[in-house]
Amino acid sequence: MMFTFKTSCLRKLPELCRKHCFSRTCIQAFSSRLVLGIETSCDDTGAAVMDETGVVLGEFLHSQKEVHLKTGGIIPTVAQQLHREHIAHVVQEAMNRSGVTPGQLSAVATTIMPGLALSLGIGLHFSLQFVRQHRKPFIPIHHMEAHALTVRMLQPIEFPFLVLLISGGHSLLALARGIDDFLLLGQALDEAPGDTLDKVARRLSLTKHPRCSGLSGGQALELLARDGDRSKFPFKTPMGQHYDCNFSFAGLRNQVNMVIKKQEQVEGVEPGAVLSCVNDIAAATQHTIACHLAKRTHRAIMFCKAKALLPTSNPTLVVSGGVASNQYIRKALTVITDTTGLQLLCPPTALCTDNGVMIAWNGVERLRAGRGILPFDQEVSYEPKAPLGVDITADVKEANIKLPPVKLNIPD
Repeated sequence: MMFTFKTSCLRKLPELCRKHCFSRTCIQAFSSRLVLGIETSCDDTGAAVMDETGVVLGEFLHSQKEVHLKTGGIIPTVAQQLHREHIAHVVQEAMNRSGVTPGQLSAVATTIMPGLALSLGIGLHFSLQFVRQHRKPFIPIHHMEAHALTVRMLQPIEFPFLVLLISGGHSLLALARGIDDFLLLGQALDEAPGDTLDKVARRLSLTKHPRCSGLSGGQALELLARDGDRSKFPFKTPMGQHYDCNFSFAGLRNQVNMVIKKQEQVEGVEPGAVLSCVNDIAAATQHTIACHLAKRTHRAIMFCKAKALLPTSNPTLVVSGGVASNQYIRKALTVITDTTGLQLLCPPTALCTDNGVMIAWNGVERLRAGRGILPFDQEVSYEPKAPLGVDITADVKEANIKLPPVKLNIPD
């Protein structure tokens, strides 16, 4: 099941409220507790104000994508400086659009783990100054926990449920048993799928491709893959003989790089030129990543069922993170959930990538449950590396689950 969502709708909320005879005062009367969420874990500066029912009163996002596309990747010091330059404006704009004053806030929620250290530091420093100035409680947020819980803002999903979180910096499978209660089933051993997609796109020089201007590496590969023949380059799916739920993408990237080098020789072009078979390489790369994600997820489902960790009625797989926006990967996972009897839920694309809304919602969940709420004067540190939940990957490996054959006939 996919949700439809347009960020522009958030900005039209005051207009919609007036149309339906609701004023801001009326909204706040229905929900007295309001949370400001702030996100700066990587290369997006986001902020949002939300009431405790999940209504977004105002939000704003500053993306650094164009800058990092020109440099060929995220440079931490550049990301830090851009966060520093824009965070005050982003937060003020979200507050202005919400019509909420700092004094009306019940708490401030901010990503403090995991992520780029220099980026996390900017968000945390600003937030601590803000809560101390306005004497508001502070709610530290785990970035991956926020991704996992976002879908609950859109649909009432009861715990427990399985989550696959895939992005440019992370790849993990976990069982969500509560707001802050997770069992880690598998994680990336080297690089994340989004990182692999971006690196392959750079090696293919897709910024020079006329159809890929302004697109991220992952977006460019997905676009070109639609016109490609994945069978032209049958890459080997990683970790086929490892019966656990961990991920590895570096080996696949090496396979792709070797093919690119060979094709450059065949076509007689120098590295940096766009190959004539670029669509086929894109399709094959995307398909192999989708298969790897699908197979590890299939094993996680089988493990959870064997250990009675999922409900027998309407078990759910939630897929979130930036790579979850890839429609081909969603289709591959749908094959698995259809086979195993799970429902697949994905946040809309606007909420898969990093944003202040998901941080505000995580803050709302914690505020309602009374979990992890700190006084404004408590010292807090950011954590660039922070696992999600209790690691039971060794138990998954010990279970040694072999997958039944499933044909991943993924429609293009």
